[in-house]
Amino acid sequence: MANTKSAPASSFARREAQRKMKQSSSGIVPVADGQRPFTRINFILMGCCVVMIILGFLLMTGGGSSVEGGFNPDIFSTRRIVVGPTLAFLGFLSMAFAIIYTPRSLRGKRNDNPGPSESSL
Repeated sequence: MANTKSAPASSFARREAQRKMKQSSSGIVPVADGQRPFTRINFILMGCCVVMIILGFLLMTGGGSSVEGGFNPDIFSTRRIVVGPTLAFLGFLSMAFAIIYTPRSLRGKRNDNPGPSESSL
């Protein structure tokens, strides 16, 4: 008895056929601006926060003692123990705000579009 199905001969050809079927059935679906989690403003704010964090860590750095086993009082400077950590901490806090921030123009649009599960009910 002959098999009436025309199956690809090799496993590679079979995988290619399955891949093409998946591509044709799923496709690339365009996403509206209201559906995206981040906007350009979010990325700009996050970039500024990263700069603040890096600057805070750079302010905390400094040279050690120039003499072997000697003491350098510069490790207790205000720049290293107050300004640097404060700037880095504010950078981390503002990063949370930058991730959560939604522009006013998109606040109502994100809730107006029903998801796939709501439309099928």
